[in-house]
This record gives sequence, structure tokens and C-alpha cells, in this order.
Amino acid sequence: MKKTTTSHSVKSAASKKTNPPKTSSTAIPAQAGVAASGKALPSYTRDQHARGYPDLHDHLAALDKAGLLIKVDRKINKDTEMHPLVRWQFRGGIAEPDRKAFLFNNITDSKGRKFDIPVAVGVLAANREIYSIGMGCKIGDIGKTWSHAIAHPIKPMEVKDAPCQEIVYTGKDLLKPGQGLDGIPVPISSPGWDNAPYTTLSQYISKDPETGIQNMGVYRGQIKSPTRLGMNPSLENQPGIYTHWEKYKAKGQKLPAAVVLGCPASVAFTSVQKLSEDTDEFDVAGGLVGAPIQVVRCKTVDLLVPADAEVVIEGFISTEWLEPEAPFGESHGHVNLQEFNAYMEVTAITRKKKAILTSIISQVTPSESSLIKRVALEPVFLNHLKRNMGIKGVKRVSMHEPLTNLRKVIAVIVERNTPPTEVWRALYGASSLLRSGGKFVIAINDDIDPDNADALLWAMSYRANFALDLQIIHHRDPGHGPRSERNHGEDSAMLIDATLKDDFPPIALPKQEFMENAKKIWEELKLPPLRPEAPWFGYSLGDWSERNALMAERAVKSDYFITGEEIAKQRRKDLPMNTEIKHHIEETFLNALKGNKSKSSAKTLKSSKAKAKTKTKP
Repeated sequence: MKKTTTSHSVKSAASKKTNPPKTSSTAIPAQAGVAASGKALPSYTRDQHARGYPDLHDHLAALDKAGLLIKVDRKINKDTEMHPLVRWQFRGGIAEPDRKAFLFNNITDSKGRKFDIPVAVGVLAANREIYSIGMGCKIGDIGKTWSHAIAHPIKPMEVKDAPCQEIVYTGKDLLKPGQGLDGIPVPISSPGWDNAPYTTLSQYISKDPETGIQNMGVYRGQIKSPTRLGMNPSLENQPGIYTHWEKYKAKGQKLPAAVVLGCPASVAFTSVQKLSEDTDEFDVAGGLVGAPIQVVRCKTVDLLVPADAEVVIEGFISTEWLEPEAPFGESHGHVNLQEFNAYMEVTAITRKKKAILTSIISQVTPSESSLIKRVALEPVFLNHLKRNMGIKGVKRVSMHEPLTNLRKVIAVIVERNTPPTEVWRALYGASSLLRSGGKFVIAINDDIDPDNADALLWAMSYRANFALDLQIIHHRDPGHGPRSERNHGEDSAMLIDATLKDDFPPIALPKQEFMENAKKIWEELKLPPLRPEAPWFGYSLGDWSERNALMAERAVKSDYFITGEEIAKQRRKDLPMNTEIKHHIEETFLNALKGNKSKSSAKTLKSSKAKAKTKTKP
């Protein structure tokens, strides 16, 4: 075991330039992290002002101050109780804004063993507010913040000593009770199905042996022994670590790797972002916080890890042997059955003295895993369509989250009157960005709520003619999910243009002002709280004449008998029932529209309409 100092000399990880930051002994304010039991959150003397960005402890203090952190001091079994408890806020009818982050301080397992590392669950993306606190921006600015970070990366800064190496275990020390993987309280995600605890928010770091560029991605890791950790990179998601694994395999060498368990939120968020393989995630994480991410070199492998990581597992991944891994409940909502996958032989475990482990809720969506990916991926899709493909009519991209897990159902929101050719370019572009993304890609207008599957069906039902507005794309990768041998393992995709092609009558709900007034009455009567769902008021979709507007205005003034007198004068016996008025009685109703106005005014209006028609003739 080795203890390091809090003196931090630094240099650029890209160059060798020395640029020591100011040090500080200011701790996280104790009052921000005091639990109901009086137990304070772990704090550090190396504060966020010294490094330029918050670490996990700072982030937890911010959540606590915002009333978003629940601290659990009663005994919790990590293998049977922890994840099921937090799961209830995703499956118990609790609205996303009401979800919380959890910090478990008294952890045991089914054998009664106790652990000295607290576990934080839901602390990165249980809801958008928690995510935005980690991002350091408003919820509405998340997409813009990501775009800026990707466009303006900042190289990391290497430090000599780091908090993540305050305690170091290597060699035979890893076999002593509690000093190997057995000392890390990794919870079981799906008790009753999973065959072991799995690291879920585990950033695997590896390096391209040809370019020297590091890659960081989140992959699950099965706890197999005190010195053996599984690694499943889910190949359908195009993981960078697999490219590195293949290159090392060709060289006949093991793949050096490091696994980070708990780190600054900016690093965690970037690790699930889809970036090009020639981009180091630390650069983009620096762009997120506007400062270099401080990194330190590992003890037994030549890799850089976040200096403020909580726990780091170092080792080598075999490129010769694979071994059984899983069953494990996966983010596609089904149990991933056992398959052969890679494994790491652990050479070192380093950690902070007061480390906190992070675990993420995944499996059936919505989940913390799906939200953390969604808020990162949607801006990537929008940037691809608007900037890379130059489609100006695209306003937003929305990935459907509940049960379908983001990639299967993608809605592209476009402006009204976007040319059909551009709508279809957007559909093709969204369906091809990811290898397995977009089984259903649906173009809609911005009056349709893409998060409401009922609204999507509504748009497809009335705005799409499947003989004209639907295409099937063949030879698609089935992606992340249960596998099928049908069609030689290939899948397909459906592209649907569910935008308005014609003017439609208004949405049949009271106008906004009447619904808002009624809401005040509802609240005055102390009725149950309302949660408005779009559409909650009616609006025009273009097919609404001046005559219709006048009749509706009379109705709300209780003058509807005037309309009754007018329409009695327009009786016809030469038309079948259900004949639309606007196609047959325009001139007669034009005069009736004006009510008490002079006939000359009606003639003037009629004349101006005739002139307008003349101007449109070729």
C-alpha cells in the first residue's frame, strides 16, 4: 500500500510544458453533505477551484444542496436490495423530474461482509436536472454545451501525484481479503438473473498501438475473482476498445487497459458519447468544463487515467483466450445470455482514501443509462443532419426511450413545408448514422410530441399514406438486443414521413385561453394536480376559414342563433349528405359572413379575391 502527497506538479499530456496550478486546502463545505444521521459526505482538500472543475465529491455536494440526493444509512445488501430499491423510481410511476440520486453508506452482501466504500447510484442521470448539474449548464443548454465541447476540445494535463493513487495494491497484495476486486462493493443489477456483480458505469481505457490515441468507453465488467474482471464491449455498438484489441491480437500481445470506477461527471458523460476513433475523450471532457482534465499515469500499464478518479483497476486483457460471460440484464430490456468474451487479469487497484463507487441503473428503459446516452446522442444526430448533411429544415432529433432503448425509434422533427426531398434526406441520414440505429425513423412536425408514443401513432395515422410515405430499408444490423437467426441474422428499418402535406382542420380541443382559464378554476376547486400532456389545447393546422372563425367567435359569446339564422338560408337539396361546404357554397356564404356589413363591402371582398386568383394564373 502506498500513500501519495497532495502536492501536484503538472504538465500537458500533449506536450511537456510545465504549468503548475495553484493548490488549495479548502474542503467541500461540511454542511452541504451532512446526512440526517449527522454523517458527512467524504471531502477532499484538493477543491474544484484548484483543478478547474468539480470531482465526484463536489458533484454529490451540489446534488445534496439542490435537494436531489437521498442518503441511505441503514444497512443495504448490495447483491439483493440496492438496485431493486433505486429501480422503483423508474418503474413505480414516478415522473422523471421527481427522481433522485442515492448514496448508500452502510453496505453489506449476502454473506454479511461489510465494505468501507460508499456506493452512489443515479447520481449522473436519474433526471435531466441531475445531468445538467454535472454538465454545469441549464437543461435547455445541454445540446449547445455538447456541440461547443466537441468543436473546442482541450488537451488533458498530466500530474505527478494524484488522489486516485492515495492507496495502491499490486502483486500478491491483491490476493489479501478486501484488497482485490472483492473489496469493491459492486452491486448486482438484476438479482435473480445476473450470475455475478457487474461494473456498469466502468470506463475502460485503452490505447491504439499505432497512433497512441487513447479511447475511453463504458462496458460491463463481470467480477470473476479478486484479480479477474470480465469485459464485454458489445460489438454492434462499434466500440473503440475492440479495434485496439484486434491490433494487439495481431501483434500477439495482451491489451493494456485501465478501468475507472467513479470520476468527475464531465469524464463520465464523455465516456458514453459517440466520438470518432481519432478523438481522445479526455479532450472533449476538457472542452465541457473549459479546463484541462488532470490525468495521471497508471502504476502498471502505460495509460493515463483521471487524477480525481475514485477507483482505478489496471491490468491486461487477453487477446488469445475468451471465456464465458453473463447472463446479465442488458439495456435493451432483456437478459443477455452467456457468450464468450474477453477478460482482464488485474495487476493493480488504486483508489482514494475516501473513495465513492458509482453504479448506474440500466436494463429496462427508461433508466439512468438510457438518459445519460440520450442527452448526449440527440445533439450528435442533430449536428449530423444540420451541419454534415446541410438539411436546414431539421429542428430536433428525439430518441424514444421507454422500453425501446433509444436506438430503435428515432423521430426527426422538421419545419412545416420542408420540401419532401429534404425530409427524406433527413430520414436516410438519421437511419445511417449508427450501424444499428433507427429501426423506425419517423419524420414529424413540431406540434407532435416525440416523447409520446400515442402522438407518434396519431401523426402516422392521419398524416402518412403508407403507399406514398413509407420505405423499408433492407440488410440492417440487428443491433443491441436478443438475437434471431431469421433472415440470416439481418434486420430491416422502416422510414416514415408523418409530416403534414396538406392543410388540416384545427385540433379538436378548446383554444389555449379557455383551457388556461379552466385550469385556474380547477386549481381553485382544489382538484388533483394536473400534468398537461400535449396537445392540451386546440390550434390551427391551416384549414380554418374566416367564416369558421367568425362562427366560433359568436358561439363563445352565446350568439350562435345568428349563425343558425344564416345557415337556414343556405339550404340545398341538390347535394348528397356530408358534402363539404367549402367546395360548393363559397359565394353565398361570403355574403353571410359579413352579417350587418353592407353588401358593397362583401362585393369589394369578392372582387379582391377574384383579382388575387387572376394573379396566380400562368
